[in-house]
Amino acid sequence: MINSRRIRFFTLFLVALACVQTAGAQETAKQEPSSSNVTKEVPTSEKPQEKDDVLQHRFWDRENAWLFAGVGAARALDYFSTLNMRRRGRQEIFLTNDVVDNHVAFATVEAATTGVSFGASCLFHHYRHHKLERWTSFIHIGLATTGSIRNYGLKTAHRANVP
Repeated sequence: MINSRRIRFFTLFLVALACVQTAGAQETAKQEPSSSNVTKEVPTSEKPQEKDDVLQHRFWDRENAWLFAGVGAARALDYFSTLNMRRRGRQEIFLTNDVVDNHVAFATVEAATTGVSFGASCLFHHYRHHKLERWTSFIHIGLATTGSIRNYGLKTAHRANVP
């Protein structure tokens, strides 16, 4: 049976990789001088600096704070939906049942995934990929919430009565 969470993670990885490569290609295109700009001397003005200041934002701005709160809430929802699924007799696919049944270990795994999301956003912010910085949280919220909805939507596993 194909693991749906692994497929989602692999898809997320490919999308992020494609976005990073596209962003890198755009940066290369911006840095190459055009033939019209080579002959003309551009006077120094404050307009390009103002444009950079508008694009630049603080890492802990209001939007990121809400996005990180959403990531934390989505991971908490995933934590409780997975525990509910286990109590109903269903098997965990992505992690071992021993990890999920050990509540401290499972909470640590969920906290670590939230931290990885924050770290990825921080790296994107540092290297000025601000759209990817925000999309990391959007995608994480979407995938975690989808997994939680799936967990709550599964039917309870009934044991067969042995005569």
